[in-house]
Amino acid sequence: MTENNTQSRRDVLKTAGGAGMVGIAGLAGCLEGGGGGGGDSEYPSLGNYPIEGDTATIGFNVPQTGPYQEEGADELRAYELAADHLNNGGGWVDMWDDLSGDGVNGYEIDYVTGDTATDADTARESASRMIERDDVIMFGGGSSSATAIAQQGLAQQEKVLYMCCLTHSNDTTGGDCVRYGFREMFNAYMTGQALAPIVKEEFGDGLDFYQLYADYTWGQTVEQSIRDFFEDAGWNEIDSVPTPLGSDDYSTFLQDARDSGADVLFLDHYGLDGSNSVSQAVDQGINEDMEIVVPLYNVPMAAGAGGSIEGVFGTDGWDANLDNEPTQVFAESFEEEYDSTPSSPARLAYSGTLNYAAAVERAGTFYPPEVIRELEGHEWSNGGIGDEIMRECDHQTMRDILVVRGLSESEQDPDSGRYWEVVEQSSYPDAVGYDCENGPAAECELGEYGDE
Repeated sequence: MTENNTQSRRDVLKTAGGAGMVGIAGLAGCLEGGGGGGGDSEYPSLGNYPIEGDTATIGFNVPQTGPYQEEGADELRAYELAADHLNNGGGWVDMWDDLSGDGVNGYEIDYVTGDTATDADTARESASRMIERDDVIMFGGGSSSATAIAQQGLAQQEKVLYMCCLTHSNDTTGGDCVRYGFREMFNAYMTGQALAPIVKEEFGDGLDFYQLYADYTWGQTVEQSIRDFFEDAGWNEIDSVPTPLGSDDYSTFLQDARDSGADVLFLDHYGLDGSNSVSQAVDQGINEDMEIVVPLYNVPMAAGAGGSIEGVFGTDGWDANLDNEPTQVFAESFEEEYDSTPSSPARLAYSGTLNYAAAVERAGTFYPPEVIRELEGHEWSNGGIGDEIMRECDHQTMRDILVVRGLSESEQDPDSGRYWEVVEQSSYPDAVGYDCENGPAAECELGEYGDE
């Protein structure tokens, strides 16, 4: 079997249209019937291309242990659902014109899994095994940003595509961006943009705030972005204190924050850490003296915190209760398979896998530089969060963000994944986003495609 068997005239013309970027040799290969993922391809070997046999293997590298394991578990469920839908149809595959439900470009999709343990070195080792032992043609995963940055650095080195999942650090598509990595998740900069006007309107002008932040790339860029956007809005930072990733006792940090006399406390923690810090803050009665903001939420984290998030503002990338067709289709497919409501990290995992597969179909090949060029500048609106564009300049998706506020325990409905109310869908480009010369993008240099 060769991929060329599945190429339509549109595919050939589309590939020919991009030939100016790949050179005459690549164009000749496509028109002569090569250009696929098989061993007879006219494209040169690069990374794990060409694919040997009839099966394309993808790697899913998520935290199955460590403080972000709940997010990783939900991501893995969605990754496995995506592989099933790509091979057999269902879910968004039945809605996206580029996908057939009969594999990808003539290849059946298989997958391998790994455990990052929420640790950058472990994540890189696991991804290396996938590349070297399992010959993955693409791999995905995230949680935390440190693991995502480590993996995408490896992707650039080995010329194997990496589709970021849950990573919110500005550095992922800023100073640490790479040509072989793509991110649909928004970032800390955009969280600051979305939160500042709404939280200021809710709590008032000229307030003093205090931050506790996870001491690694994600927490550090959240801390910086919160400071930048809230000080621009006229608030004053009293202090900002790092806390170790994986802490289970924040009591001393929280007491220091309370003693500062600040009006608002930002808890820049995520996953189990986020659940623990906000729960302990409420247990200590800090919410009686200070307003609390958790800049980044998700459903597993909110479920862990329960009623402690009542009235607490934050942001998330998607909600299973949004009233649109892609959201309902994905949520119903996930619930049918797993008897649980998907979280936003699960949606990212599913969407990233399908976006990669659709780019392969449009390119008519798994050859990485051609797939990258299909992803760059790609626009879509069938992912449940409105219009999205994967920018060419930094591989950061520009998209809407949800600003949410936690519900009381009596108002929460775990069966439907309802833990907060959506206060606003902050839209791109009116409320969030930045151009390629500003924000994190100003620090981005993507590197080479590999076919220059």
